[in-house]
Amino acid sequence: MCEKQEKAVALGRIGNWYFGWTIVAAAATLTLLTVGLRMGIGPFFLPIAHDLGFSRSLLAGIIAIGMLFYGIGMPIAGHLVSTRGTRFVLLLGTALVAVAIAGTVMATGPISFLLAFGVLLSLGLSFISPVTMTPVLSRWFVRRRGMALFFLSTGSMAGIAILTPVLGLSIEWLGWRETLLSFAVLLAVITVPIALFIIREDAPPDADAGPATPGAPSAAATADSSALAAANCASPAPGRAAMRPSPAVDLKVRDALRTVQFWKIAFGLFACGYSMNLLGTHGVPMLMDHGFDAMTGSFGIGLIGFAAIFSTLVLGRLSDMVPRRNILSAIYLIRGLGFFALVMVGTQWELYAAATIGGIVWAGSIALSSAILADLYGVRLVGILYGWTYLGHQVGGMISSWLGGWGYETFGTHWIAFGSAGALLLAASIVSMSLPASRQAFVVPVAAR
Repeated sequence: MCEKQEKAVALGRIGNWYFGWTIVAAAATLTLLTVGLRMGIGPFFLPIAHDLGFSRSLLAGIIAIGMLFYGIGMPIAGHLVSTRGTRFVLLLGTALVAVAIAGTVMATGPISFLLAFGVLLSLGLSFISPVTMTPVLSRWFVRRRGMALFFLSTGSMAGIAILTPVLGLSIEWLGWRETLLSFAVLLAVITVPIALFIIREDAPPDADAGPATPGAPSAAATADSSALAAANCASPAPGRAAMRPSPAVDLKVRDALRTVQFWKIAFGLFACGYSMNLLGTHGVPMLMDHGFDAMTGSFGIGLIGFAAIFSTLVLGRLSDMVPRRNILSAIYLIRGLGFFALVMVGTQWELYAAATIGGIVWAGSIALSSAILADLYGVRLVGILYGWTYLGHQVGGMISSWLGGWGYETFGTHWIAFGSAGALLLAASIVSMSLPASRQAFVVPVAAR
């Protein structure tokens, strides 16, 4: 990039184009690949089990451990982003994925497969996940933060929509080992240039909410000062604790972890991870057990992501206009009902109808949760806090990935896993409605004097 372009990017614009949207496009592309593979395990499940002689419960257990390590990698990635930068984490993740896939295709037993596919691959993918991209996008966007972060969900859904059937076809044509090797090459070819030439930490001072005229206060500064003035002028109700804004610069991670808001968001993401990873791992096998062929099942699961691609554009715009907690609660509610419907479908048109309706609200819970975290606790902590909540997301995924295999082998039904997923999502919907308004300043209770 020439010196003139460097200066333009430092100001956030090249002509009339805001460079933050270039970063968004790059982040969405990476999310498509990594989340697409992580959530596209379904087509691999039976071929790997048959080829390596693993039982369903054994392979489901390995995948469950992988989900846990994917979650463990999230706070590590968040910490590394804050200390070493996004570029370093993306390149490190790419190297780990390449080594892990090489080990996976050479694995012959459960231990070697667990270490390569379950542990190392999961850690590598977690370093190229939305948690790595969220801090840099939160720096580049203030006024349209919800929209920007929703594009990560668009990438995730595109990954499900595109990679699930593509991986299924590739496995049929090439085999599961060759498919994984092809993915490793593709990921490296795309990630390295993005990390070196597109990702930039140095966002403009006012991001996308810059002042309209020279010397005018930014939108972010105006909003913060207005919230501060309102909080200082407000009188606490009798018998209740007074509330005061706490500047983000003074807030520490341990302070955020002690707030009920954090744990409400974490519970929602636990339910999200429980349901999403269950569908990604056992959705296709469940549909095959119900009489659908492999390609119909893969297409049905992919249709969920395809429908979600378009809905994220609408939901992203709404998230910057109406309280984010309302949208988050509606997403969990309809998604929970969709899980009950999905396990009951018996014909192709019922499957496609359930997938399309469910796909409309399939995306957005992660984007909204990360946006609410940034709103409540500040951009400085969003990467680390998002990492910790995403660990809960993957703990949920670990439990459901194991339960899906064990429950079916033990009881001969998928209702144990899929029914519990629907119930958790309904509970998350209720909990999300009790979150504070997303745009209010973070507040800390102070004992009334």
